[in-house]
Amino acid sequence: MAAQAPRKVWRRVDGVLLLDKPQGMTSNAALQKARRLFSAAKAGHTGTLDPMATGLLPLCFGEATKFSADLLDADKTYEADVLFGATTDTGDADGVVVKRRPVTFSAADLVTALAAFRGPILQVPPMYSALKRDGRPLYELARQGVEVERAPRAVTIHELTLLSWSGERCRVRVRCSKGTYIRTLAEDVGERLDCGAHLVALRRIGVGDLDVTMAVTLEQIEALAEEVRAAMLQSPDALLQSLPKIMLPEGLARRFTHGNPVEVGVGDNNRAVGKCRVYADTVLLGVGDLGDDGRLAPRRLVSA
Repeated sequence: MAAQAPRKVWRRVDGVLLLDKPQGMTSNAALQKARRLFSAAKAGHTGTLDPMATGLLPLCFGEATKFSADLLDADKTYEADVLFGATTDTGDADGVVVKRRPVTFSAADLVTALAAFRGPILQVPPMYSALKRDGRPLYELARQGVEVERAPRAVTIHELTLLSWSGERCRVRVRCSKGTYIRTLAEDVGERLDCGAHLVALRRIGVGDLDVTMAVTLEQIEALAEEVRAAMLQSPDALLQSLPKIMLPEGLARRFTHGNPVEVGVGDNNRAVGKCRVYADTVLLGVGDLGDDGRLAPRRLVSA
């Protein structure tokens, strides 16, 4: 009788893994592989990347999952390669070309077209997306040849910089608000230039204050023994660096961690009213809301 493989032992792991996701892998597959490498009992991500895309994918383990929503709302930064002259059914290189048109625009035309998409814009989400209609993801309907009407959504393009251009292909850097589809942006720029376009490469280089230069690959993690992999994790408050910081003395910290509001004032050390990260010494206690009356209410707490 063949010996059974040892049963996987899951353990509590608290921290943030800044993963450089490889091309061709779904975000969930990357999450599950990383979770197994760390034997993490609880894991989640902070927003997906398409399989074609590479780059920064922050993954949360344990207590860090409580703060993943803070990065879902953060701005994202990408470098994208756009090919003009052809549109595909998915808006990217994974799709089938459905229309070709000649590329006749000049460099000045391209610069002008890009300028039109900076700032607040309305964007129609693509059919090949995870948005749901009557409980079904749009991409399921798209694969069946069904197209449904999608309401335009307001997004903001904070930066749209032309990095390079050669004939039918350009590379741009985009910093945008949550909910922005770079595939749709590429298609819309192509339509403005009257030649069509689709996305052929996408790399996410920033999420909020986090940068891809801080990220590691799955191969780098696998190369290390399991007992030393924890050194690759950021602390859970890596997700909260954009929030103001409040330090509590021992007595107030104890009340706060028991779920009670505490009075901290709004003096020089506590100027920022609103959401904040709360510490006792160097230990993250959680996230709270500071009112203009100096009352700090706990919102999400870290378990001991």
